Amino acid sequence: MSFEPDTLVYNEAGLIPAIAQDSETGEVLMMAWMNAESVRRTLESGRVTYWSRSRQAFWVKGESSGHVQELVEFRFDCDKDCVLVTVRQTGPACHTNRRSCFYTAVRDGEEVELMAPEH
Repeated sequence: MSFEPDTLVYNEAGLIPAIAQDSETGEVLMMAWMNAESVRRTLESGRVTYWSRSRQAFWVKGESSGHVQELVEFRFDCDKDCVLVTVRQTGPACHTNRRSCFYTAVRDGEEVELMAPEH
């Protein structure tokens, strides 16, 4: 059965949450949004492409920063309303120059920073 991006379930804005995970370590790197066209572009190019809600434009991860996400596998959940992209990440995934956007934990009611910026 061939896959069509239009078969995914998008929200009222035409977007679907996309979680990026390191293909080797399993570490969750970031979450961003995709639309049907960014899904198509990701699958065709092998470079993960998101939709920037603030800029209203496509955003190829690493295009300006050099912190590229190379697609390893594209998955979707049982309801088809969330996607998981497993990637080979070059450099930090977070715009704060951290490996992951999920660098803050709540421990004993306090915010704890788990990792410092890479640079």
